[in-house]
Amino acid sequence: MAVNITSIKTSSNGVWEGDNPLDYAFPLLIVQTTLILVVSRFLAFLFKPLRQPKVIAEIVGGILLGPSAVGRNQEYMHRIFPKWSTPILESVASIGLLFFLFLVGLELDLNSIRRSGKRAFVIAAAGISLPFTLGVGIAYVFRKAIDGADKVGYFQYLVFMGVALSITAFPVLARILAELKLLTTHVGETAMAAAAFNDVAAWILLALAIALAGNGSDGPHKSPLISIWVLLSGVAFVAFMMVAIKPAMNWVARRCSPEQDTVDEAYICLTLAGVLVAGFMTDLIGIHAIFGAFVFGLTIPKGGDFAEKLIERIEDFVTGLLLPLYFASSGLKTDIAKIKGGKAWGLLVLVISTACAGKIIGTFTVAMMCMIPARESITLGVLMNTKGLVELIVLNIGKEKKVLNDEAFAILVLMALFTTFITTPTVMAIYKPARRFSAREHRRLQSSSDNSKDELRVLACVHGPGNIPSLINLIESTRSTNKASQLKLYIMHLVELTERSSSIIMVQRLRKNGFPFINRLRRGGFHDRVAVTFQAYGQLGRVNVRPTTAISPLPTMHEDICHVADDKSVTMIILPFHKQWRRINDHEEVENVGHGWRGVNQRVLKEAPCSVGVLVDRGYGGGAQMTPGPTSTVVQKVCIIFFGGSDDREALELGGRMAEHPAVNVTVLRFVQKNQLDGSDLMLRPSPNKCRENSYSFTTAITNPQTEKEQDEGAVTEFKSRWEGMVEFIEKTESNIVEQVLIIGKSGDYDLIVVGKGRCPSTMVASLAERHAEHPELGPIGDVLASSGQEIVSSVLVIQQYDIIHSDELPVSKITCGEVNNKKDVEPSNLV
Repeated sequence: MAVNITSIKTSSNGVWEGDNPLDYAFPLLIVQTTLILVVSRFLAFLFKPLRQPKVIAEIVGGILLGPSAVGRNQEYMHRIFPKWSTPILESVASIGLLFFLFLVGLELDLNSIRRSGKRAFVIAAAGISLPFTLGVGIAYVFRKAIDGADKVGYFQYLVFMGVALSITAFPVLARILAELKLLTTHVGETAMAAAAFNDVAAWILLALAIALAGNGSDGPHKSPLISIWVLLSGVAFVAFMMVAIKPAMNWVARRCSPEQDTVDEAYICLTLAGVLVAGFMTDLIGIHAIFGAFVFGLTIPKGGDFAEKLIERIEDFVTGLLLPLYFASSGLKTDIAKIKGGKAWGLLVLVISTACAGKIIGTFTVAMMCMIPARESITLGVLMNTKGLVELIVLNIGKEKKVLNDEAFAILVLMALFTTFITTPTVMAIYKPARRFSAREHRRLQSSSDNSKDELRVLACVHGPGNIPSLINLIESTRSTNKASQLKLYIMHLVELTERSSSIIMVQRLRKNGFPFINRLRRGGFHDRVAVTFQAYGQLGRVNVRPTTAISPLPTMHEDICHVADDKSVTMIILPFHKQWRRINDHEEVENVGHGWRGVNQRVLKEAPCSVGVLVDRGYGGGAQMTPGPTSTVVQKVCIIFFGGSDDREALELGGRMAEHPAVNVTVLRFVQKNQLDGSDLMLRPSPNKCRENSYSFTTAITNPQTEKEQDEGAVTEFKSRWEGMVEFIEKTESNIVEQVLIIGKSGDYDLIVVGKGRCPSTMVASLAERHAEHPELGPIGDVLASSGQEIVSSVLVIQQYDIIHSDELPVSKITCGEVNNKKDVEPSNLV
């Protein structure tokens, strides 16, 4: 049924008056937007293990919602996506696209492109020219094989086809490189520089294509002079923006700098209005509105406070809400059913093969001529083959201008999807830099303390300002007063790599060669404020502080932490627990930063090249804080709980370092078995089928109990002789160790309790092996002290000693010697 668009009303009077909201523009837009967001987010979740960019999920979501899948139901299409609603949906989506292209221009630094050198330029030129040339042949084949394609002028068709095949999606490529930790490697930097050249060339070619397209196959053919006027007007627009508007935006950026007290709201509003005006001007000229927004983004000064404020204001709303509508609308216009017969599917295979071959071969050949190794050259070719955002813009404009019909549009959208989809797995297969950690000595406290002249190196990780007071107190308590013993502190601020474009900007600033680097103090930004705090602490105390920031997806964050620990030869990594307790008016409040951060801690504990401490903060340093220096007056009370085993010996060694500090009172509480015969026949059998989420894991290495006992006695004897008179040493003989540990935690007698994780447990700790675990990564004793609802008031530091022998862990079951003798399937090699 035909609908008069002018008769469509904005909002309904409600169901009580008999109105169907889906017959009105605004309620229908809400339903369409919600449906698109839900489907695209669900698909993004499914594609996440494949490490695919979000644009893939959004295009696929649009295809599924459109005539290719669900849209085959005509009732659904007429009700949810009627034809009269298409201009409304696309107008809203185009606003998002307009501001997104402004963000792309804002991120693209022309100065860095100039500095990137001839190599990137030559690679980009090859990556554009060969596919563009092959596009000539593809255009000829399409015009012969697809009905109606020959109604468009050959030159216009050729330019659109060449641009579609030769484009590299700069924003999508940046996301893929960041996800793979390649953004700041040699390959990543070359790819980004070449893609930036490619991006600028693509916009020039796109402007040319739009100027030449006119009305496509509709209406009379226009005079060539009109296209020339459009191009000349476009050049004049770009010149005006660079000569007149760019200096004005530099002045605005200086006015909005941190040194000025000017309220910058008016400037930000004027800038956002400028995006719309620039878009209108290029549309007036005859070039698409997005071209004006992109050029206006290029005029904004890069890296300043003003650019960051602009990104903060519009990024989430545009990329999270509006931009998915544009990608989904592309999918809604894609009807795979139009690809009929073997000939059409053959065209799809041909265009995919041609696009991939042109980009990869062209880039690979020139990269090899530039003396880039073969593996890196082929990786560059695959990376430069990434399509996505700009590709879809070109295709949508081509369809809008009637240059591409439904069949050609569907084929080229599927080509863009396929080439982008294969990029990540292909790059991971052929080029993934090895991240092996060298087996160096002195990677734990016990070995590093043998030489007092050694510099103690600690890598302390923080999530945010809430971790700073407790961490400073902990570091200060371990700082030796011995002038011969120096403490070097590496502070790593952990930041999750999100879908925001600003994450990419931070990665480029704060990473080097694919890894976090120890950056100099810079002004501005939350990450620098964290660094400033620790720099101030380092100046007050005799501590050498080096700040760094790790920006990674949470599943691979541990690689950055372990790399820096290995590269800087640190002795211990200190991680913040994913939960943080605060007491407010005698009421305990828990702040949970998320399960993803807990996974980071678990992976670091498994793969760290040195000892690890997990700090469970219950206000350690939240009250009175120690002042660095020999005149510290605030006394911190620390308790070391010792059961036995390598982790407990490491905790004892840390207690010895704390005992050197004049403002720390250390108490060592050693639990001794009540009866040496009790539990002596207790053994642990690996149970790999048990759930690791609620079961403690212990080392799979075969250990000699007698040797472990001798080492425990030796460590305790040495500790007593070394710190006699400075440390209070208490021995307890208890049968119910859980109850006694809880009493210590609840008493409030100690600010900090230090325990070993217990991977190679004593008999007493082994008796807790089958206890239900809330936080199994902390070990049995650490878990008891970190459990919720136990009214524990002391902070807890759980120590794991670095030992490659104990790196493999499994859940266990308790068995007795009698059971071992009766079960033939249990071999001695399986016993812990």
